[in-house]
Amino acid sequence: MTKRYAVRWFLAGGALARTGDELAGPALLLAGFAVAGLPATGALLLAALTVPAVLGGPLVGVLLDRARRPGRLLAAALLLYALGLGSAAAVAGRAPTAVTVACAVAAGLFAPALAGGWSAQLPRVAAPGGLSAATARDAATFHLASLAGPALAASLAAGTLPWAPAALAVALLLLAFPLAWRLPGSRPGRACVGAPAARSGVAALRAGLRLTARNPALRGATVTSVLSCAAQGMLTACAVPLGERVLGGAARGVALLAVVAGAALLANAVLARYPLRATPDALLRWTAFLQGAALLLAAACHPVLVLAAALLAGAGEGPQLTALFAVRHREAPARLRAQLFTTGASLKTTGYAAGAALAGQLADAALPAALLAAAALHLLAGAVPGERERERGRERGRVCRPRRGGGRLPDAPGRG
Repeated sequence: MTKRYAVRWFLAGGALARTGDELAGPALLLAGFAVAGLPATGALLLAALTVPAVLGGPLVGVLLDRARRPGRLLAAALLLYALGLGSAAAVAGRAPTAVTVACAVAAGLFAPALAGGWSAQLPRVAAPGGLSAATARDAATFHLASLAGPALAASLAAGTLPWAPAALAVALLLLAFPLAWRLPGSRPGRACVGAPAARSGVAALRAGLRLTARNPALRGATVTSVLSCAAQGMLTACAVPLGERVLGGAARGVALLAVVAGAALLANAVLARYPLRATPDALLRWTAFLQGAALLLAAACHPVLVLAAALLAGAGEGPQLTALFAVRHREAPARLRAQLFTTGASLKTTGYAAGAALAGQLADAALPAALLAAAALHLLAGAVPGERERERGRERGRVCRPRRGGGRLPDAPGRG
């Protein structure tokens, strides 16, 4: 780990960038509604911001993997994301809708850099024995952002102007810029072990997709995470109906999502302090089962059970993200790590959007059915076969072993 760049700066930058990202969606929803008076306008802008991640993720990842100073590219992605987001909010209602949508699309292309692209750089700054705990803390920044972003958007929009949330999102992204710029790069003359560098960006893209498809651990983790993310999107779409019909108000349904994020953040804080002895592969699957059980409780549509379900869902969601990152760090060769992270983030975003769209159609007519469908997705995610844990149990307390060409996790739990 470089002496000039500590893990705390890495986590601070990730938290700033991801909170800005979490603010971006509600900011465009509010801006679109304010200028047009129609929810559909805000929804169109949100879709324009979200969908391009499917294309942007693999491309941004390939560029990061091939860069000697990936932090400079991350900083550029932050700047372009902020520019696109700020432009979309500024021209909303003042320019043709197509122009506003184009600005949102341009911003959305760089969104995966804030998620997977940033996390892929963690092995560059974490101490060799502290990657496991640092991974848990990195995952916690996502839940911190998902807790703070919507709350900030709602409070700013209520107390000031509708474009204020977008302005704050841009400010947070710009604050993360110098922390990304200073990320350490590759050491001169140090090549990746196990395979030569890809000869072109297309070859690198193919190599990353081939590795994800052929590596049992990566394939299983990707499928599990996408299915669980789709179920999480369904829960998000059910939050407002749950608030109206069960908790006494739509606002309480939104608060329910904050309970999930808070529980996830707390679970990851505990996991960083007291790492589990289970392998990341097993933890990924069992947390999917835990979230499925939580949504089975929520389907009863009783206030107490719904609150308990939110706490259980968060307790599963937080460690699941930590386990997913641990699998990627362990299995991904350094030359493909950023691509695997950003492509995974793109697929998860797509799953989340698809799940939210499906539940939106079901929730109005049959809310319990929508929750049961989300629970079924989590249970299916937990049943996805993963890597056979070949070395599990060889040493008591072992989390996982380093894999050839991949990031290294500690042989024994540590606080890092």
